[in-house]
Amino acid sequence: MSDLRRILDAHLTESGAQWLDAAAERIAADAGAIRPLFPAVGRHCGRAPLDPAADGHGWTVDDAGRALLLTCLPLTGPALAREVGDLYRYGDAAEKRGVLRGLHLLGLGDEALPLVHDALRTNDTRLIAAALGPYGAAHLDPHAYRHGVLKCVFTGVPLAAVAGLRERRDAELARMFTAFARERVAAGRTVPADVWLVTDPEED
Repeated sequence: MSDLRRILDAHLTESGAQWLDAAAERIAADAGAIRPLFPAVGRHCGRAPLDPAADGHGWTVDDAGRALLLTCLPLTGPALAREVGDLYRYGDAAEKRGVLRGLHLLGLGDEALPLVHDALRTNDTRLIAAALGPYGAAHLDPHAYRHGVLKCVFTGVPLAAVAGLRERRDAELARMFTAFARERVAAGRTVPADVWLVTDPEED
């Protein structure tokens, strides 16, 4: 979390950093304060990518700001899961993405998996990429993780945006991707280069 704040600070103006600090203090004192503050992060802190090389599917400044605000909530267990779930359900796409980005920082176990599954059912590629971040990689069952990764290929999300791929790729995922590649070749279509990252799980 301290690393995330350090990276974020390099992208914040002085006023943005001050706003984020004040918001964090208010939320730590009153969990309900996050509801009006969460949507305002982009306006006060910015929306630029933290890594411009991430092809539009990496973290943004507002993602990081929202993730940090989630860690300030003075809640645990089911109460934290409910608050985070409400922020996701009632938020716009950027707010949903911020929730997904921050899940691995909250110690929620499997309680937030419904949010990940919901994001994977969408066609919003930035939500799909966020759903397959560290939390999704740690908690999705093998079947759901494989199909999430395959959806990335179908929707154009670069596999570099998928967390845990090197550790979680397996023979079944390799089989699925090999079949996908063969179908593309047979149809005279190009095969995304990053498909080969998982077609042979025995190689790095």
